Amino acid sequence: MLDMVWIRENTELVRQTAKWKKVDFPLDELLEWDDLRRGQRQETEELRARRNTLTKEVEALLRQGKPAEGEAAKEQVREIGGRLAGVEARLAEAEMKCRELMLLAPNPVSKDTPIGESDKDNVEARRCGEPPAFGFKPRDHVELGELHDILDIPRGVKAGGPRSYTLKGTGVYLHLAVQRLALDVLAARGFTVMDVPAIVRPETLVRTGFFPGGMDQTYELSGENRWLAGTSEVPLVSLYSDEIVELAEPMRLAGMSPCFRREVGSAGRDVRGLYRVHQFSKIEQVVLCENDPEVSENMLQEILANAEHILELLELPYRVVAVCTGDMSLKTHKQYDIETWMPGRYAYGETHSASNLLDFQARRSNIRYRDAGGKPRYCHTLNNTAVATPRILIPLLENHQREDGSIYIPQALRKYMDGREVIPAPQPAL
Repeated sequence: MLDMVWIRENTELVRQTAKWKKVDFPLDELLEWDDLRRGQRQETEELRARRNTLTKEVEALLRQGKPAEGEAAKEQVREIGGRLAGVEARLAEAEMKCRELMLLAPNPVSKDTPIGESDKDNVEARRCGEPPAFGFKPRDHVELGELHDILDIPRGVKAGGPRSYTLKGTGVYLHLAVQRLALDVLAARGFTVMDVPAIVRPETLVRTGFFPGGMDQTYELSGENRWLAGTSEVPLVSLYSDEIVELAEPMRLAGMSPCFRREVGSAGRDVRGLYRVHQFSKIEQVVLCENDPEVSENMLQEILANAEHILELLELPYRVVAVCTGDMSLKTHKQYDIETWMPGRYAYGETHSASNLLDFQARRSNIRYRDAGGKPRYCHTLNNTAVATPRILIPLLENHQREDGSIYIPQALRKYMDGREVIPAPQPAL
């Protein structure tokens, strides 16, 4: 959410941001309702002041033994009370409409955010590692999963419907190993590890900026008025809503949780295998820091570096891209995506997303801290994937496969895999 005074002072920037982000934001309607709210608020204050003055006059007149004059003043008080009730009702309506419309206002983007229409206009910042040059025709992760009997998509679909899957045996251990690696990396870097709810109240999704615009991507629990979160960012931020937090140092949180997304509208090659599924697990980085653009920019670079370090430990080639305006969400001020090389797609595929939201979420969630002068201020919030699985298994299996069908296990994962260095090639049936 943006500050209404700021919106009024920056109407053209807000209007341009909405165009860049392709957000249907009725700015003019909001301004009209805010004008009405201001007018009704002023009239309310004037009527209340007049009523209070007359009430005191009534008391004085009665003490002076002037009942006729007192009764006339009482009648004025009653008349003002009737008018006040109508004004207060109109004020409440205007407040409600302003609140609804302000939830649709897009967060402005950073000056170094690329202007573009879609992910095709994202700008590559750097590449790390080289895609493997296979001397054979590589298998994709579905073929490798079936070859090693660690992935069963048909039975997953049988039980859960489209975009479901079943991990088996070593597939489960890999799934757990990458999560444990990410948790250990973040814990060593000062993050508090937290297991948070995946079932959340609707207000948590509003407070974090996922609602009202993302309802079509989110599963609702019928009759419960609760929803399944698509990222632990939602509960992590909401843990501190309506609080004044201590931020002598940035608050670094690592949330682990199952995640659920409807993936409405996704199609094409993303449908095959594990790339876009309805249920997955994720270790998410969330940071709360002071309201200082330099501090939050430094934190954005820090959490991005954490994700890159994990990919380097997994020995995977990747690239970092600056996300353009047309590929950003309503809530994002600045964003980087990390795309990891996936031989089966013969392309980089998104595996991580790092965002700086400034005070956008904190305003909606009412999360504040006290600055050096003791004044309460809204903090800045940031988030970034540490690892999301099973998607990360796609590049992990595909990049580390060998011609004989065996799969190399990166050094960093071996302690979580009973010391195994390789998933051996399946032996032919006798």
